[in-house]
Amino acid sequence: MKQLSDTVWQRQGISWIWDENARNLVCDAGEIWSLRQLLMSVGKWNSFLPVLPSNGDNALVVAGLDGSLDLLSPADAENWLGDEVKEAVLSFQSHFDNQAALIFWLPDCASRVRISATDEVSWVCGAPHSTKTLDFGRVLWGEAREYPKEIFIDDSKKPAGLYHRRIS
Repeated sequence: MKQLSDTVWQRQGISWIWDENARNLVCDAGEIWSLRQLLMSVGKWNSFLPVLPSNGDNALVVAGLDGSLDLLSPADAENWLGDEVKEAVLSFQSHFDNQAALIFWLPDCASRVRISATDEVSWVCGAPHSTKTLDFGRVLWGEAREYPKEIFIDDSKKPAGLYHRRIS
C-alpha cells in the first residue's frame, strides 16, 4: 500500500485514524463530534456545522464508528456502513467540495484494520463476531483503483491511519 507522510489528510479527504498522536495533530478532545452528530447533519451542514471545529476550520473529527459497528451483526454492520455512513461521507465531501477533512477517530483499533497483499482493506468485527470481517474497500470506496494510503507521522514505523482523497 502506498504511504503518506505529508499533512494533506489533516485538511482534505477522508481518514480513519487510530493513533492518538495523529488525532492530537488535528483536534483537542473537546472538538470531536459523535457519529450521531455526523449522521444528523447530512444535508443540513450549514445548520449543524457553519464552521469546522478542528484544525483551523479545516477538519471534522468523528468518534463512535468502531463502537457502532460492534453493536451490529456483520451483515447489518456492512449494510449500515454502505448506506448510512457512506451517505454521510459523500454528503460531507459534496458540501465542502473536498476542501475539508473528515476524520474518523478509531482509538486503539490498529489491530482491527487489515490490509491484504493486494491492498484490500477490511475491518475485524468485535465479539462475538471476531472471526468475521467487513470489506471496507468494497463497501466504502467501491474498490476504486485509487486505494487509500497509510498515514505515517513523524518517523514512526507504524501507520497512524488510512487516508483516501475522495470516495465515490
